Amino acid sequence: MSSRPVAPRTISAHRARAVAAETITIRRAYADDDHALLRLATLDSAGAPPPPPVLLAEVDGELRAALSMASGSVVADPFSPTLHLLDLLRTHATAIAPTATVSRRPRRMARLRLA
Repeated sequence: MSSRPVAPRTISAHRARAVAAETITIRRAYADDDHALLRLATLDSAGAPPPPPVLLAEVDGELRAALSMASGSVVADPFSPTLHLLDLLRTHATAIAPTATVSRRPRRMARLRLA
């Protein structure tokens, strides 16, 4: 029996199916998440969990990454692929960041002049 090398396309397709099957949840951290955040920070060799407020990324119910919305610091599971999760966390943090602090003055409506 000869062994044929597996085409890279097949490996990529397999990985794509595995990622597609994952359920990813992005949510804010609560007080009862402190233990899981400490565990994640320990796995990542961080001195402490990121400062609050924190967004969490869970894969199939397991905490894999966390992002501080205050400082931008992150902790992630070094034994799992997490780059895509960090991208999702940053995108979500940007989307929910308060924009009202930029200007507190009400905007004036532009008036149209008819010629």
